[in-house]
Amino acid sequence: MEITFLGTGIMGAPMAANLARAGHHVRVWNRTRAKAGVPGATWADSPAAGAQGAQVVWLCLSDTAAVEAVAEEMLEGVRPGLIVADSSTISPRASRELAARFAERGAAWVDCPVTGSRQGAEAGELVFIVGGEQEAVDALQPLFQAMGKRVFHLGENGMGLAAKLAMNLNIALIYQGFIEGLVLAEKSGVAVEQMLEIIASTMLRSGVTDYKAPFIERRDFTPNFPLRLMLKDIRLMLDHAREMRVKLPALETVEEVYAVAEEEGLGELDYAATLTLLERWAALPGGDVTLAAD
Repeated sequence: MEITFLGTGIMGAPMAANLARAGHHVRVWNRTRAKAGVPGATWADSPAAGAQGAQVVWLCLSDTAAVEAVAEEMLEGVRPGLIVADSSTISPRASRELAARFAERGAAWVDCPVTGSRQGAEAGELVFIVGGEQEAVDALQPLFQAMGKRVFHLGENGMGLAAKLAMNLNIALIYQGFIEGLVLAEKSGVAVEQMLEIIASTMLRSGVTDYKAPFIERRDFTPNFPLRLMLKDIRLMLDHAREMRVKLPALETVEEVYAVAEEEGLGELDYAATLTLLERWAALPGGDVTLAAD
């Protein structure tokens, strides 16, 4: 298939590389061209140029504003039959609005956010959570298979994003509880290594704790999912909750922690670095050390 991939960041670059590796013809575009090196892919001069001649345009961008800006640039190159697949995590409402605009041009818009982090993207083992018309989703199946291991089609536009925000809400809250417990235990004299072993042996164990524990042990906060993007997602969750008339009191508190962490210079590190902020507040050693990725 002829594919243009817009956004070659932590997730986008390996996703585009897997598409090229599967034999598809891939062009890439990124705001910073120096970060657009994808093996097997060629360069598109702009989002509009990328849309011309493509069967599918795939987006993996940082936030709602970036997707809206790129979509605006693309519109002039849109032709009937084009499928736009957006793996960015953005506002469900904004995604539905974009889908309506592209439908007016005869193009389909599919929201397909992913879970699996950088390792899953590199291994081609992402999980896609999808909203959009069945015909367009069916046409994307070979591409989903090249990049992932599972696809959940939940219904109309915006449904994939609604589920992704709910998932990230759980991740944020589980990780917050995980590190608050570690900090309290350490302040009480219990070694972090002992607590991690206990957690791994009891009902407290989860996918989040299994995945993050090795990074905590190594004090490695290299970004797999940057803190600034988790904060962006938390704010999307709260905005979406207000639209749905849902109260999320625990998440409101966690948002305050992430906001301070970003102000303290942790935004480009993995969201796991919120641990260092709690350590600082608890006057524990190590809390004032890891302020940059190793």
